[in-house]
Amino acid sequence: MPRSTTDHDPTPREGRRPRLRTAAIATGVVAVAAGGLYGAGLLATGDDISAGTRVAGIDIGGMSRSQAEARLAAEAPAEWKAPIPVRIGDLASTVDPAAAGLSVDVAKTAALAADPSRDPVTVVRRLFSSGEREIRPVFAYDEARAKATVADLAKRNDRAVREGSVAFRDGKAVATQPVTGRKLDTGRAVESLRAAYPAATGAAPVALPVALTQPKLPAAEVNRFLDAYAKPALSGPVTLTAGDQRLRISPATLGDHLIVKNDGGRLSGNLDADALLRDPDVARQVASLTNAPTQSTLGVRDGKVVVESEGRPGHEVTAKALGDAVRPLLTKTGDAARTAPVATKVTRPDLTSDSLARLGITEQMSSFTVNFPSAPYRTTNIGRAAELIDGSLVQPGAVWSFNKTVGERTPDNGFVDGTMILDGQYRSAPGGGVSAMATTVFNAMFFAGVKPVEYGAHSFYIERYPAGREATVAWGSLDLKFLNDTGKPIYIKASATDSSVTVSFLGTKKYDSVEAVSGPRTDLTQPTKREGTGKACVPQPPLEGFDVSVDRVFKNGGAEVKRETFKTHYTPRDEVTCTADGGESAEKVPAKTPQQIADGH
Repeated sequence: MPRSTTDHDPTPREGRRPRLRTAAIATGVVAVAAGGLYGAGLLATGDDISAGTRVAGIDIGGMSRSQAEARLAAEAPAEWKAPIPVRIGDLASTVDPAAAGLSVDVAKTAALAADPSRDPVTVVRRLFSSGEREIRPVFAYDEARAKATVADLAKRNDRAVREGSVAFRDGKAVATQPVTGRKLDTGRAVESLRAAYPAATGAAPVALPVALTQPKLPAAEVNRFLDAYAKPALSGPVTLTAGDQRLRISPATLGDHLIVKNDGGRLSGNLDADALLRDPDVARQVASLTNAPTQSTLGVRDGKVVVESEGRPGHEVTAKALGDAVRPLLTKTGDAARTAPVATKVTRPDLTSDSLARLGITEQMSSFTVNFPSAPYRTTNIGRAAELIDGSLVQPGAVWSFNKTVGERTPDNGFVDGTMILDGQYRSAPGGGVSAMATTVFNAMFFAGVKPVEYGAHSFYIERYPAGREATVAWGSLDLKFLNDTGKPIYIKASATDSSVTVSFLGTKKYDSVEAVSGPRTDLTQPTKREGTGKACVPQPPLEGFDVSVDRVFKNGGAEVKRETFKTHYTPRDEVTCTADGGESAEKVPAKTPQQIADGH
């Protein structure tokens, strides 16, 4: 059945149209209003960046991004480029942010300030807001440049730990104060700089992280030792007394022999007394206030060794006594407080009437005499050598040296010019003639049966000496030495006249007798004739050269127990005539060798 309009639709169709139209009209009005607000919002906010937008106080509202970048770059606050104050330990410094790769990225900052959305709701909402926006700058960070800047800081400000010390130089106490080691933690320092950028005006310095190494010896200990010991030690000279004698030691000499020790962080001073006693400035003074014992002089009577004159005791300052006297004075000041007596030790002579038998110096082991033509230089030089050798006491196992005992043959040592063999011919030179003493000692050694250590014959033969049993010496190149292998001390007695020199060895014989057996002369070589020049030239007669062997035969109870052979080569002694000047015919002198240099003949 057809639906009745009256029963089923109480509101006629025409009755609904006004409501729909009203709603549509209302919606249209709202849309028109919203569109107007959106347009007004767009107009108010500008191209990219909303009005009222600021970055660090710089107004960039209503600008495009490029315009904002330009203004931010031109009007950047001072703190964006201002040096960052830093502190590295106790040192203050600054860091240039640009050099460290720290800056404001104006492009990214402008992009951040630009409106994030253009939708109507956001635009309309901003239309009714207060219009003020503060944008935080976007910071740029160049890691490589930041690390390089911090590395440079470390290079300029890191320091190694330095220990404190006290030394003595030129009579003064010199202190080295300790320094704390400092090392910048570069990794953490980069982060600290990055966090501190930009630095506000007047901001406190950024404390960069450092590792500190403390010295083991604090400054307080250095200063304590300096005041308590080092400065007083060199405050003035030290004066020692021995009887009416005085020994004065300067601060400079003291300082050369003071020692500083660090015992677990505490300094202490000491004196090297042995070195102080050897110091020439002290040794000379000690020698003047002390004296060595005088040894007894020995002789032979009825085949027995006797004391011809008794020795006398001496006085000695030992290193211990010197140290014991000086050390207490080092912490005092003032002349009176730094003066004290030094103990001297009485030293007895080794040779006395009572000691001869105990020492084993009981008999004459050997004695030899060399005669020579009398001449003033020989008398002086041979006599001086005999004086220096006489009384030598050679202990068992010791080596005796002619050069060490006699010393250099100089005028200061009591020697004068004389004739000696030099470059294969006789010449005038200091010490000429002492080889007569060397030959005499050699033969006394030979017949005493002791062991030769170093010796050398003349380059050519000298007739008054026994062939193959003679010796010469040269300072610095050729010595005469023997080893006392008898097991007992040997006393050397030497004396000289105007024409002879005698040397005797006193001690205990190892063999009943020692004999010399000479062989024939072989390999004879004829001399030549040559001409010498100059004032030092001495004429010489010719003599052939040859080789010779001499046996030393040791006997006990009349029987041979040992034999040694000494072989000697002599060059020809050329005939030399001397001319007054050194003209074209002057001889060219060959290079010297030890056997071509000899102290006299």
